[in-house]
Amino acid sequence: MNDRMHALRVVLQSMWNRAGGRYALIMMGLWLLVSAVSLAWTPYSLLATDGFNTWGSPSSAHLLGTDGVGADVLSWLMAGSRTNLMIAVLTVAVSAAFGLLLVAAMVSRHGAFSSVSVVVVDALISIPTVLVALILSVPFGASAVVIVAACGFAYGLNLARILRPSALLAARSAYVESAIWSGAGPIRVFFTHIVPNTLPVLSVQLSMSAGTSLLAEAGLTYLGVGVGAGVPSWGHSLATSVRFISIHPLAVVWPGLVVTLVVIALNLFGDALRDAIDPL
Repeated sequence: MNDRMHALRVVLQSMWNRAGGRYALIMMGLWLLVSAVSLAWTPYSLLATDGFNTWGSPSSAHLLGTDGVGADVLSWLMAGSRTNLMIAVLTVAVSAAFGLLLVAAMVSRHGAFSSVSVVVVDALISIPTVLVALILSVPFGASAVVIVAACGFAYGLNLARILRPSALLAARSAYVESAIWSGAGPIRVFFTHIVPNTLPVLSVQLSMSAGTSLLAEAGLTYLGVGVGAGVPSWGHSLATSVRFISIHPLAVVWPGLVVTLVVIALNLFGDALRDAIDPL
């Protein structure tokens, strides 16, 4: 346990020593803090509206102004941080589980099964994420489930394709052969010897998946198959204000700026984590 904590401190210190890693850690910390605070407090209730103060400019009463129904923009962005955090975490979990399952099949020692798995992944990866989301929206309706499932499916396929070369190299290595001859099962070999060799690439791809899921949430919500109406999210704030961008451009700036800053932080987080894990 102490060794793991020491290793974690070393990785975090290495990330902090890099400008990109420092920015990423600060932004991740702020995101988590705002999400936690919004569980108990927001400047205004999400149901509070003021019909006499629609599209209000930033003021002492409303730091980021109000939207088209007079709701406080800051309150909705704070509450939306929870939804987007949930979507990002679940997308990473689903894409990692699905992607690693495919990698295990693609580097299988059964040649025919491995070859078929590669062909299947190459075929499925051509299916657009939007199409998957539209299909899933029929039984599930507009919800975060659609976003997580569609993104997890698409990003898992992409993850498998990118991880296959390094995983295949590890699977054919001498130490894996030794582990197999010593009696280690395929599951143990995969997670003990193969997956660790893909961690530098895996960390970057998963952080990119988290960032891309935020962009997908905004796009799918705009199309009407993302989060449901009335559910706070950054994509919802963008979708409800983008129609009035020529009249009230500031209303689009705030949610767009938040999404941009967090996506950049997630991408830099993956790069910094990769450099910390594998300095060479």
